Amino acid sequence: MFALNFYSPLLAAALRDGTKTLTVRLGDKRNKYQDGQIVWVTVGQKHGTRQKVFTAVIDGVETKLARDVTPREINKDNPAARQHSDLLEFLSTIYGRRVGLEDTVTVIHFSRIANAKEE
Repeated sequence: MFALNFYSPLLAAALRDGTKTLTVRLGDKRNKYQDGQIVWVTVGQKHGTRQKVFTAVIDGVETKLARDVTPREINKDNPAARQHSDLLEFLSTIYGRRVGLEDTVTVIHFSRIANAKEE
């Protein structure tokens, strides 16, 4: 089982309410995540306790340059973000290095899998 982990607990609410439905990751992650794959969506620090938010299916995995990420994708990744500068600043913080428009990123779309009692 693979996990899509998010370090910021601030994103947990956006994950739960469905406003965050994709993630932008630095580099080419197509070898790790594939269409139709089932993953746990978790929140927590690396090497620390993580909380499972829900189980999801990967709907799409696309690799592109950061400059080609659409404004809609930026907003679905981070509901508070609207522009490429917001995305680049966020990725730079997460990855601990300057991320630019020419860097390769992977856009991973996912959908929550509801339990029968949730339907």
